[in-house]
Amino acid sequence: MTINEEVQSIKQRFGIIGNAATLNHAVQIAIQVAPTDMTVLITGESGSGKESFSKIIHSLSVRKHGQFIAINCGAIPEGTIDSELFGHEKGSFTGAHEARKGYFEVTNGGTIFLDEIGEMPLSTQARLLRVLENGEFIKVGASKVLKTDVRVVAATNVNLYDAVQKGRFREDLYYRLNTVPIYVPPLREREADIDLLFKKFAGDFSEKYRMSPVKLNEEAKAELMRFRFPGNIRQLKNLVEQISVLAKSRDITKEVFLQYLPDHGKTTPMLLKDNLGGKDDISERDILYKILFDMKRDMNELKKMVLEVAQNGGGDGQFVKEHAELFEELSKDMNKENNYSPFVFKSAEPKQIEIEKIEDVTHEPEEESLSIERKEKELILKALKKNKNKRKYAAQDLGISERTLYRKIKEYAIEE
Repeated sequence: MTINEEVQSIKQRFGIIGNAATLNHAVQIAIQVAPTDMTVLITGESGSGKESFSKIIHSLSVRKHGQFIAINCGAIPEGTIDSELFGHEKGSFTGAHEARKGYFEVTNGGTIFLDEIGEMPLSTQARLLRVLENGEFIKVGASKVLKTDVRVVAATNVNLYDAVQKGRFREDLYYRLNTVPIYVPPLREREADIDLLFKKFAGDFSEKYRMSPVKLNEEAKAELMRFRFPGNIRQLKNLVEQISVLAKSRDITKEVFLQYLPDHGKTTPMLLKDNLGGKDDISERDILYKILFDMKRDMNELKKMVLEVAQNGGGDGQFVKEHAELFEELSKDMNKENNYSPFVFKSAEPKQIEIEKIEDVTHEPEEESLSIERKEKELILKALKKNKNKRKYAAQDLGISERTLYRKIKEYAIEE
């Protein structure tokens, strides 16, 4: 069997659709590294199918008869992740009513897939490094060193090297994990595969819901190819399911197809990426903050300009006299803002208007970052209230991982 035939066979076995060169290269690396015990780091955007590659590696390895466990590091709260991974002794912390084995003990002889490894706390990273280097770990609340023989396959949708530079990820662990890197390309880099995946999902849902599969006309297909799919394969699958269930006609036109596309997905993230510092992990919340703060800054500048023109006697003063109430409201608004010196609007007589600017400011301007923290706390409180303090669903609404939400709750001292 040639290399190409082997790649096609593996893709068929694990349900991987597509013929993009970058995708085939990733599958080939997974096949080659599987028989070894080398640590593998799978990188790629959320929804691109990273877990499928971890299953390929396990199934083609000598550990294929051992246990395979997939763990989302971002979904486990920081206070319990050590216990989940390494186990704990009875009484080691509040609620530890009995001893418990961790995943590294249970999976001895098998493979552990650590998804969202970038979300792992630094203290847990140190424990993981010891497992990778010596095969040793210690349960929470214990002193006895235990041994385990586990292969680690990790995955991340963030740039770990940048995280290392910012002190959020251990450099030694990064190089230990990155022994063999596998890059899973996003859907927008697999343009020729998008139509294949659409037809595959349409066929699957036609069987599931016992109806004819939906089909796109040429114009609708062109729109499908233009869309960037920030959620990758997961988003495409959800899109096809929506159309399959909700569309009245099985023949989908461009107009019908566009009704199911989120407007922000086409251009917004790309337009704002450079303005947000060129980060690769831009979230919708970051974009919203950027828009809100730009609007706030522009509005404050406009208020300041109008009041200064009025103060300096701009024009013939007739407009100021006729709109005294408007200027009084503007001055009140400026008093509430911390970015500029406050203005006081004075009107001793009906037609004698004076606007006085107070130069002596007794309070320091509030930093924009503090405003971001305040807004973030408000959003978290709203999400928790909406979901009745269920962190899992609140995190989904906020677009962050459950562990990140747990950390933010502690950081802002939010009482649930």
